[in-house]
Amino acid sequence: MDRQSLRTKYGSRHKYLAGIATSAMLIATAPAFAAPQTAREAELESRLEKLEAAYSNMNNEVLQLRAEQEATAAKATAAADASVQAGQKVAALEAKPTAPLEGFNVGGTTIKINGFIKANASFSRYSDGDAATGSLIKDFYVPGQVPVGGVREGNDFTGIAKQSRFWLTTATPVGKKMLKGHLEFDFQTASGTQGSQRTTNGYNFALRRGFFTYDRLLVGQEWSNFQYVAALPESTDFVGPTEGTVFVRQAQVRYAFPLSKQATLTVSLESPETASVTTGSPTMIENDDDRMPDVTARLNYAGSFGELSLAGIVRQLSVDNTVGSKVIGDNATGWGISAAGKIPFGANKQHDFRFMATYGDGIGRYLGLNFAPDAVLASAATGRLETVKNFAGLAAVRLGWTKVVRSTFMAGYQKADYPNGILIPGLANLKSWSVAGNLFWSPAKGFDVGGEYRHGEREVVNGLTGQFDRLEFVAKYSF
Repeated sequence: MDRQSLRTKYGSRHKYLAGIATSAMLIATAPAFAAPQTAREAELESRLEKLEAAYSNMNNEVLQLRAEQEATAAKATAAADASVQAGQKVAALEAKPTAPLEGFNVGGTTIKINGFIKANASFSRYSDGDAATGSLIKDFYVPGQVPVGGVREGNDFTGIAKQSRFWLTTATPVGKKMLKGHLEFDFQTASGTQGSQRTTNGYNFALRRGFFTYDRLLVGQEWSNFQYVAALPESTDFVGPTEGTVFVRQAQVRYAFPLSKQATLTVSLESPETASVTTGSPTMIENDDDRMPDVTARLNYAGSFGELSLAGIVRQLSVDNTVGSKVIGDNATGWGISAAGKIPFGANKQHDFRFMATYGDGIGRYLGLNFAPDAVLASAATGRLETVKNFAGLAAVRLGWTKVVRSTFMAGYQKADYPNGILIPGLANLKSWSVAGNLFWSPAKGFDVGGEYRHGEREVVNGLTGQFDRLEFVAKYSF
């Protein structure tokens, strides 16, 4: 009840009772010698006593209501003060800038930026001469560039940071589906565009991968569908057991067909390119005469035991050769099959075994950074193509010693089988193998340091061989 109501209810009564109380006091203090009370006076005195009691009760009630009202007002004031203080705290927190957990949003598209900075230092020994100036083998293991037939040993030290990488991903909701993009660059991919090692060591930004996906569709430049990327082991090297792996990035259109919760079939049409040699030279030729895309299919299966992949490829090889005023060409069919997997084992699955085995005819450019050709141009006069068969494989065991220390031991192998009855250049690559072991330590999240030793060997058709040894150290910051 508010104060106005109290005044209305008790104000006039208060004055009336005050008058009665005054009269009662006068009667009570009358001289003792007054005449004895009559019956009417006794009744009046009784009424006065009752009125005094009622007045006392009402006065107590008013005081109690007033105290309650004041307590309620105090609580409301305290609550208002607390609300203001809480609002000030929230405003302060909102004013403080914080980094987004998952990228940033622009026009409804979520954008994320990731990458790593990687520094390599390597000591290399070549048993049969020096590696050619500016060759890729100075940066990472390229089995086809191991020197052979030299008269002396070659030694080399190289320090680079060109394998540093940057990628940007996007995601845009389109109805109930998501349209995603991926752009990835590094400084190692570009060739013939680097600055002088004597001065700036500048290296050009080069595209590695650039594609977008919508639901089950992929369009753009990505790892070949014929390659199982998860089989590649951790290495200080740019690739690792290079001769034993399928390793190609190219433009393609790919579609995925989920077969079950564990199995998915992916099919793609990919950019073709026939790599050939002639009977007179082992130099690889990019013919750029292809008319049909390479067709690949891969079946992935993921279970509690690990992951398995089975891939196949069919392609048309094409070479046009100009003889005088005539263009003489030939086509041939290439095919291949590749099985790969990654099998975790040990307590908490801290170890794993990885493998890949590939066999085919006319698929040389897909294996070991094009260690062997797809085909040999058997006759310049007729333009006849003869395909080259290949077998390649790798195996790797990763051991997790602790949560932050691990090692990988790996091996790679490849052998080319050239067609009989035609002349094969003596320096054409025939066989290569390598073994390596490393130790990595991650002292903090996103920070890795490691060391690795690798031994490799290359053999060419005429029997010459060359050996390669490298001790490499790496420091890498991923973000």
